Amino acid sequence: MEIRHLDLLRDIARRGTLTAVAAATHRTPSALSQQLRTAERELGVKLVEPASRGIRLTAAGQLLAEGAEDILQRIARLQARVEASAGAPRGQVRIGTLPSAGEVLLPPLMDALAATAIQIDLDDFDIAEEDFAAQTLDADIVIGHSLTGDVPTGASGLISTVLTREPLDIALPQDHPLAGRLSLSPEDVIGCDWIGVPHRYPFDSIPVAIEQLTGRSIRRVVRLRDNHLVEALVAQGQGVALLPRFTTRARDGVVLRPLTGVRAERAIVALSRPDRHARLAVREVTKLLVEIGRDLSETHAHDRHHRA
Repeated sequence: MEIRHLDLLRDIARRGTLTAVAAATHRTPSALSQQLRTAERELGVKLVEPASRGIRLTAAGQLLAEGAEDILQRIARLQARVEASAGAPRGQVRIGTLPSAGEVLLPPLMDALAATAIQIDLDDFDIAEEDFAAQTLDADIVIGHSLTGDVPTGASGLISTVLTREPLDIALPQDHPLAGRLSLSPEDVIGCDWIGVPHRYPFDSIPVAIEQLTGRSIRRVVRLRDNHLVEALVAQGQGVALLPRFTTRARDGVVLRPLTGVRAERAIVALSRPDRHARLAVREVTKLLVEIGRDLSETHAHDRHHRA
């Protein structure tokens, strides 16, 4: 069995269509079809069959795709041992990140890697929590978040490493009647106009919890993804919002206040598929991200203690 054939079958099982595999791996569908025919000839079994979406794996193809996961993980671990015997980790590590997390994690990471043989390839995306797991098909490390636990929804089969836990504060215009308080409760903010996030986005779970706790509805004047745009509208007096504490600079006209009475914290996590995580360079980058996340938490805890 050739590893490249097993890898292709695994990719078809994960992505669903040959077109999707071709786009992700920068090959043509015809080239992949040719590889499938070669694999079928060498293995002596039919691996794919026609389906409404193009093709699907046969029972034999599915069996090989499932077995490929274990084989490719073992190969990755063996490669990691070879790398370790050769010295420091090296190679390219692809990182996909939520912008509001990458903003504070990636600059110090790039500094830490400047003198190493590890190169970083970056991508960013602002997506719903359950969509982070799918991004690990194309990235070695995906930096995402969850408001419900330490593993984002849909990521249970992945290696999930908590990098830091970040409070989500209420952002208010500095002249707002509530701005003089040290902290705010659900009863304080339920009557405010809110600048919210799209449905299914993790931050929306907190206003929903406030509604359930108080038995009243929040009026969302608009729903936006970009935290900096949200902050600009708060400064202009359009409403209050939830903003992450570590990445919000609190521009002129905006103050941040802790929210009590409901869970208002997100876990920022690094997600990797087991075969990707086996690589020495991926583990080294994950370790550095954990250290950066810990320093971030300690710095903000220290600053908050002194302000208090």
